Amino acid sequence: MASRIINFNMAVPKRKTSVSKKKMRRSHHKLSHTNIVEDKKSGEYKLSHHIDLKSGFYNGKKILDI
Repeated sequence: MASRIINFNMAVPKRKTSVSKKKMRRSHHKLSHTNIVEDKKSGEYKLSHHIDLKSGFYNGKKILDI
């Protein structure tokens, strides 16, 4: 069995990517912030649209019996 040499070309950019183009490409790579709000009753911080597991309240109403 003879060994075969396979010729193929690697993908190589034709031009250097400028700093401006590089930063524009990376403009969407930022971290998104979490939506933390202060609870009206306890004053603690919690995620919005989530039940407060300590008190069982959601949107000012008792949801969970704790």
